[in-house]
Amino acid sequence: MYCCVLVRHSVYEHCLKLTWCVCTAQSPKRVFFLTVSLARANSNSFAHRGELRKAKRIVVKLGSAVVTRGDECGLALGRLASVVEQVAMLQNQGREMMIVTSGAVAFGKQRLRHEILLSQSVRQALHSGQNQLKDMSVPVLEARACAAAGQSGLMALYEAMFAQYSTCTAQVLVTNLDFHDDQKRRNLNSTLQELLRMNIVPIINTNDAVVPPPEPNSDLQGVNVISIKDNDSLAARLAVEMKADLLIALSDVEGLYDSPPGTDDAKLIDIFYPGDQLSITYGTKSRVGIGGMEAKVKAALWALQGGTSVVIANGTHPKVTGHVITDIVEGKKVGTFFSEVKPAGPTVEQQTEMARNSGRTLAALHPDQRGEIICHLADLLVEKKEEILAANKMDMDLAVNAALLNRLSLSPAKLNSLAIGLRQIAVASQDSVGRVLRRTRVAHNLELEQITVPIGVLLVIFEARPDCLPQVSALAIASGNALLAKGGKEAANTNRILHELTQEALDIHWVKEAVQLVSTREEVEDLCRLDEMIDLIIPRGSSQLVRNIQSAAKGIPVLGHSEGICHVYIDSEAAIDKVIKIVRDSKCDYPAACNAMETLLVHRDILRTPLFDQIIDMLRTEQVKIHAGPRFASYLTFSPSEVKSLRTEYGDLECCVEVVDTMQEAIDHIHRYGSSHTDVIVTENEDTAERFLQQLDSACVFWNASSRFADGYRFGLGAEVGISTARIHARGPVGLEGLLTTKWVLRGDGHTAADFSEQGTMKYLHENLPVTQPQTSN
Repeated sequence: MYCCVLVRHSVYEHCLKLTWCVCTAQSPKRVFFLTVSLARANSNSFAHRGELRKAKRIVVKLGSAVVTRGDECGLALGRLASVVEQVAMLQNQGREMMIVTSGAVAFGKQRLRHEILLSQSVRQALHSGQNQLKDMSVPVLEARACAAAGQSGLMALYEAMFAQYSTCTAQVLVTNLDFHDDQKRRNLNSTLQELLRMNIVPIINTNDAVVPPPEPNSDLQGVNVISIKDNDSLAARLAVEMKADLLIALSDVEGLYDSPPGTDDAKLIDIFYPGDQLSITYGTKSRVGIGGMEAKVKAALWALQGGTSVVIANGTHPKVTGHVITDIVEGKKVGTFFSEVKPAGPTVEQQTEMARNSGRTLAALHPDQRGEIICHLADLLVEKKEEILAANKMDMDLAVNAALLNRLSLSPAKLNSLAIGLRQIAVASQDSVGRVLRRTRVAHNLELEQITVPIGVLLVIFEARPDCLPQVSALAIASGNALLAKGGKEAANTNRILHELTQEALDIHWVKEAVQLVSTREEVEDLCRLDEMIDLIIPRGSSQLVRNIQSAAKGIPVLGHSEGICHVYIDSEAAIDKVIKIVRDSKCDYPAACNAMETLLVHRDILRTPLFDQIIDMLRTEQVKIHAGPRFASYLTFSPSEVKSLRTEYGDLECCVEVVDTMQEAIDHIHRYGSSHTDVIVTENEDTAERFLQQLDSACVFWNASSRFADGYRFGLGAEVGISTARIHARGPVGLEGLLTTKWVLRGDGHTAADFSEQGTMKYLHENLPVTQPQTSN
């Protein structure tokens, strides 16, 4: 009679399609192997990158290309040190780290070459009787001998490096045969468990000094388990054996590509699913090691099937090596993530590709057609207002505070206002794309034009403001740009229906895919890394959001401002009625807006006057908390709380009050502490006002008007995608014009640059020609 015995101290209690120990009643010590399907108990792989932050037990596999130098003789000490630092940091966070490493052969090769050269030089010196040495050649070194010579040195190096972080290590050498024997397997598992329990980092490698040559296409005893042919398969086997949450396999490529890296159309695969291996083409293996990408994929899929998440990434790139492991554990989009859960919709990369392709068709439409799309969207906002408000109510019911409710809230009046703004954009779109800005006759029959064109693919990231979606969609449509919109999860229901209406409007001219709503679990930082797919990022939200995006978007321009520190300066010749109205509106109309006043600068002559008393009384009546600037506080016996920083965006019913001696001092203060957003002077002296307007270099500078006018709708732009404080491209409220760039169109008749050389027959004319707009037809 046969019975199946589950070995509780080994991997078999949690493997999938692995091997169970089967014994006979007559011969209980006789063991053979049988493959069955068994769901891993209480341990499934992570479905999404963001879940990798939860990884407790992590295996880091270092490929030969990562730990060895380019000459394949010796170790890449800098890379190894950065890996050790990251592993030690994660270990000190309370995670359980294991390393599967290559490098013994390379380290031993360096050592043996040195010994051989040294011994050869001694022999030659003795035989020749002189110090002149002949050319010496190093024989081909056997890999197992190199491994034997290099193991101790490699481990000593790891020990010394980890000691710098007060982290203890232990060496574990294994061979394929160790996984044949059940007792050895149990011993290995027990040893590793005990090391992890004692907060020791096990450093594991195949015992290459005794390992037989690999058999490329053979698996253990012909059953559906993985044999140890290289460190990829070793890492996968150990990860499953030890119930690791995550296996990070570092190599010399960015991850898995759909075709061999380096080919023209090769694209990095962000997420790889079981079954996708048939759709990719593998290239050659790395310069060192015995594995290749195909071996890595096979090992990764096997580990994934066993319940361990896997990421394959580049461990050799000098710009990312120092944080590649920690980035992966933080859930950032690095390398290729292996997942068993396919998303219901397209990936963000696929969405971007669809948007770009459809956006090119959108840009080619007649201006009237783009205007029709926008007007139809405006009509839908009014016609479908009940559905929109019902979805909005679902979001508002989940809101956690009053401030969020205020940002989320839509109303019939707000929808009507949105529709009016969209129709303004539709009118403005008539002469946007393809407008001729300059014409030049370069030479006879050689004419040059500079014309407006769309930027390309826009990524607009906005927080809990659903009204932003139709606004930016209309501006993108009017300017012929494709749009990728990433809204806050707090407005998910409202954003969904607004996006559906936007695509319904786009579909009247068959460009439905030009506007995409990113509703996947993509992190904002990951979106900011799509520098080959996205042309401009526009953040709409808090100053912290903008700063985070500006920091994350290394290769993509960001249009926006990180802070809205707006000033209102009250000159000594200001009118009382204007001061009260402007200060109240600038601070109290909408305190959370980026164009709200944050600092009130007061001329010294106004202190201790009825005007100043009225200003303070008004602010207190409006329940504005006042923070005294250093100079203002010095004038008072009992002052309000002194400001912590003069560079503060309160975003609430709070403001700083500070005193200046002159208008020039006010300008200097704004230049030093402001954010170049919007600044105001209140005065009846025209000369003073004009000097303020000319000398201040903020994006918006106003005279006797509230800072709240810094808005695309109020400027007559129809709507805005944001307010930019940058000094190139677009500044201030950015509407339709800010979403266009230019290209140069040259029309010739067989002209060549050689025609204009000293020996050529043609001369440059460079005549300015009248600008005429092209007559387009449907």
